[in-house]
Amino acid sequence: MMIDLTTDSCSDLSREIIQNRNIRVLPLQVFINNQNLKDGEVTPQQLFKLVEESGNLPKTAAPSIAEFAEFFKTPGETIYIGISSKLSATVPNSILALELLDKEKKVYIIDSLNLSTGIGLLVLKAADLRDAGWSAPEITEEIQRWVPKVRTSFIIDTMEYLYKGGRCTALQAIVGSVLKIRPIIEVRSDGTLGVREKIRGGRMKGLNSMLEDFKSHLPNVDPTRVFVTHTGCDEDAAYLVEEIRKTGAVEEILVTTAGATISSHCGPNTIGILFMVK
Repeated sequence: MMIDLTTDSCSDLSREIIQNRNIRVLPLQVFINNQNLKDGEVTPQQLFKLVEESGNLPKTAAPSIAEFAEFFKTPGETIYIGISSKLSATVPNSILALELLDKEKKVYIIDSLNLSTGIGLLVLKAADLRDAGWSAPEITEEIQRWVPKVRTSFIIDTMEYLYKGGRCTALQAIVGSVLKIRPIIEVRSDGTLGVREKIRGGRMKGLNSMLEDFKSHLPNVDPTRVFVTHTGCDEDAAYLVEEIRKTGAVEEILVTTAGATISSHCGPNTIGILFMVK
């Protein structure tokens, strides 16, 4: 039976990956400067320009229950892997949507407890299993086993977006700017966000801190693939890719640009390393 592998736009997978791996994506909504946009219709650079012009931070919204119900109306069985339920109403809405579907339609919902390509890693793992002939229930069970094995961290270049989004106080933002503190944010095992480290000084120090964290997990890193995901800092991404490649521990290093939803909450020049452990 055909397996319809789906995710939401917070997974930050490139169009090329989505097309090549036969994945369907449901976009979140982004509201900025009196415009209602779908995630994917605007680049991070365009989004940041709108923020600069309006002085307002974008607001994001999960797909509605009705949108999910329509999205799930496809032949065969559907597997949906979504952004952490601790960070968005997206997965809860997908669960409620099942009540609107024909009872014979089988939909398997997986809460990634993650964001960005932390979700993407699970989606591609599911695609590997689907292409290897696994059934939808088998894939769901296996991916649930991988959920706590995802490691996601990223460095924030400016605290302005964290402040405007209510994730730090005005005093913290001012102090962070004056002292040039760049926090490294990580996704905790319960699907929430936390500050792993506060980097004071140059940006390179933060990049190297993430690399050291990655290297500390060797040789327990799943060698299949690693993501470097960012909001528009290509040179930093190239540096991280080269340093990760030097470890010889990874078969595939994928570089993606974060979508509008993730960019709305982390701001410009954010970059992260995302991988799984065995």
